[in-house]
Amino acid sequence: MEFRVLKYFLTVVREENITKAANVLHITQPTLSRQLAQLEEDIGVKLFNRGTRKISLTNEGMLLRRRAEEIISLVDKTEQELNEQDEMLDGVISLGCGELSSVSTLADILAGFKKKHPLIVYDLYTANADEIKEKLIKD
Repeated sequence: MEFRVLKYFLTVVREENITKAANVLHITQPTLSRQLAQLEEDIGVKLFNRGTRKISLTNEGMLLRRRAEEIISLVDKTEQELNEQDEMLDGVISLGCGELSSVSTLADILAGFKKKHPLIVYDLYTANADEIKEKLIKD
């Protein structure tokens, strides 16, 4: 059973007509009919009660519809999470700064950045210039 065929199946269910579904999917009606017949053959059950103008689902078709919707939803969610992974920043940002009143401004800026990029870890070191330089050389 192919993922693409599950999408075809759900489109036919939604449209209640193979010709309309084929138009929505931008494929020919005979191609869609063959795909559905192959799906029924592959799983060994009748999925549709075919009428002259409208088709309806058998009990097995209703079960497949529920499962197909779950599968499609899970695949869509997985694709979204994978795409978001590419967009998410992570890692460590090490900062050294003097002990000044401006450190509170830096803290506000980092807090805003943390909200936008929650996987970032900050290593903030405050000291005088010589100590910061020494720490940078050591690390």
